Amino acid sequence: MSIVADRLLAVKPSPTLAVTQKAKELKAQGVDVIDLGVGEPDFPTPKHICDEAKAALDRGETKYVPVPGTPAFRKAICDKLKRENGLDYAPDQITVNCGGKSTLFNAFMATVNPGDEVIIPAPYWVSYPDMVRLAEGTPVIVAGKEETGFKLTPEALEAAITPKTKWFVLNSPSNPSGAAYNEKELRALGEVLIRHPNVYVMSDEIYEHIVYDGFVSRSIAAVVPEIKDRVLTVNGLSKSFSMTGWRVGYAAGPAEIIKAINKVQSQSTSHAVSFCQAAGVIALNSPMDFLKERNDIFRERRDAVAKRLNEIEGISCRVPEGAFYLYPSVKGCIGKKTPDGKEIKTDGDFVTALLEAEGVAVVQGEAFGLSPYFRLSYATSTELLQKACERIARFCASLKG
Repeated sequence: MSIVADRLLAVKPSPTLAVTQKAKELKAQGVDVIDLGVGEPDFPTPKHICDEAKAALDRGETKYVPVPGTPAFRKAICDKLKRENGLDYAPDQITVNCGGKSTLFNAFMATVNPGDEVIIPAPYWVSYPDMVRLAEGTPVIVAGKEETGFKLTPEALEAAITPKTKWFVLNSPSNPSGAAYNEKELRALGEVLIRHPNVYVMSDEIYEHIVYDGFVSRSIAAVVPEIKDRVLTVNGLSKSFSMTGWRVGYAAGPAEIIKAINKVQSQSTSHAVSFCQAAGVIALNSPMDFLKERNDIFRERRDAVAKRLNEIEGISCRVPEGAFYLYPSVKGCIGKKTPDGKEIKTDGDFVTALLEAEGVAVVQGEAFGLSPYFRLSYATSTELLQKACERIARFCASLKG
């Protein structure tokens, strides 16, 4: 009999972390690898945030803090949500966690019972379904087709809801596609949810500030106030503030859910790091002027890479509204063979062969629930992106069939 719990049998290790690890191993062996699999900004954490963390250390803020988060940080979150998202929450409706991933995991563990269904639009962030499985729930995957911008239609949402549905997961802007729902689209989904009072919404808004071409991110809890008491708005400092390693996430929602999340956290991580929360206060309360310059760079990279990919035979690439990912289709490469005779049957075959032949690491679309695609992160230097695109073009040109 195995010591490993049965619940882990249905769970896979994170494919995105696996790609990054494989790329690191190859680099250690001397292979020239360009890693486009990692999902973090390549910009440093702004200096004023780092300075505040150092000051907090000097002040001795290294002790235990309340499980839900420090009063100062929860107030800063309340103020941020009111100012930027048009949402009113009290501090007891806020939970602070060890990264957005921890927030989502705690929320599922706190609310999902065996047999509960969780609707997850595909392509999805790789961890959503496995978190649901760990909570002994059932992921219900619904495809957001490329023709609809990888976004779920109200009709598809309606068709997926059953009496067992507990949550609908909404990620806008999205990882991996970069797709973002505008106000009209959010309202249309909300009209469906109004008719189903048994369904709660987990709105993952971690990429809200990384948007382009005048797009404005909106929170579904503000756009559809009729369902606000069924929405858990999840966010964090990782992406907008380039604080991935700081591990600070948070959520706002009904006090009953927040209390349950805190109960889970009290028996796991206890709380997010004390001095990181002090830095979080400064992050949320300070001007975000640095974002425009960074988003301009991201947009330039997005446009250049998408343009180059669309010039490659066998690949087509939609230009997304936000985040820092592209989700190109490799439909035109399926069925072809590599120079050594290996057939490209899946997007998994494509990314494996690309890594072996040209040293470009990307993540297969099957990891995100929608094939045949791959995810490419353009959160790296323009020079490396140009080199990667030329290698991808050379690889595709080498395919026969």
